[in-house]
Amino acid sequence: MKKIEHKTIHTNGINMHVASIGCGPAILFLHGFPELWYSWRHQMLALSSLGYRCIAPDLRGYGDTDAPPSPASYTVFHIVGDLVGLIEQLGVEQVFLVGHDWGAIIAWYLCLFRPDKIKALVNLSVPFFRRNPNINFVEGFRAVLGDDFYMCRFQIPGESEEDFSSDTANVFRRIFANLDPKPPLIAKEIGFRGVYEDPVALPSWLSEEDINHFANKFNQTGFTGGLNYYRALNPTWELTAAWTGAQVKVPTKFIVGDLDLVYHFPGMKEYIHNDGGFKRDVPSLQEVIVMEGVAHFINQEKPREITSHIHQFFHKF
Repeated sequence: MKKIEHKTIHTNGINMHVASIGCGPAILFLHGFPELWYSWRHQMLALSSLGYRCIAPDLRGYGDTDAPPSPASYTVFHIVGDLVGLIEQLGVEQVFLVGHDWGAIIAWYLCLFRPDKIKALVNLSVPFFRRNPNINFVEGFRAVLGDDFYMCRFQIPGESEEDFSSDTANVFRRIFANLDPKPPLIAKEIGFRGVYEDPVALPSWLSEEDINHFANKFNQTGFTGGLNYYRALNPTWELTAAWTGAQVKVPTKFIVGDLDLVYHFPGMKEYIHNDGGFKRDVPSLQEVIVMEGVAHFINQEKPREITSHIHQFFHKF
């Protein structure tokens, strides 16, 4: 870990913290919520030893990267703009791209808007979300899963910040150790504490040092930056109307755990596996991998396996 270098890059009007290691073809890693560049530590160390230049930023709103206060500053155009600027600052024409959770969502849009910048994509956990021109993202989820669905609950300014900050280390223990694939419903009267129980013990892939790394950083920054991604979902829906029906044409591999909460969203399995769904929207989708007994934080839970999948796919190019 001491070999990983850290620097700040100015891009798209913000200062972005970037971790990097290695030389060779560049791989850009995009983390999810509530995470940091640190989520990719295993892949960065392993893939840099295999001849790649591994780059993992704290995305806008996270860690040591600037966090504009307004949700209006977190549309996919803002985040993709940050990353295009980062790629140009790195002095490379194209990168390999890996995303997880919100990082996967941003990766889909980066490939949609600027496919010229991406050689190939490995995305984890979250498939492409087809834009429904008749209903925005949040109301679409609300119609199926109700007001307590976590994406809907996150829309209320300050509520989830207070909830998560009450005991940050325990929040991370609950989130990372969760193996319940049901879509999270957060009742206002109980809050996040009513969703997942405190784990009896940390899973083998997670240490107290890891928990403290995340908790300490979020204690410094708070959760508003990450939550603003959810609060910008509807503005993103409005701004991307011109891309309704557009396809992601970058060569792609998708990996998900069979216990991943996103995999169990209503209709998601059918979309991923049935003809006319995922493959229609991502016509260069070459592989779909479903890993058994694996939950949402797949890159940390199964680091060797995910590293191997990434290496095997990118090695083709």
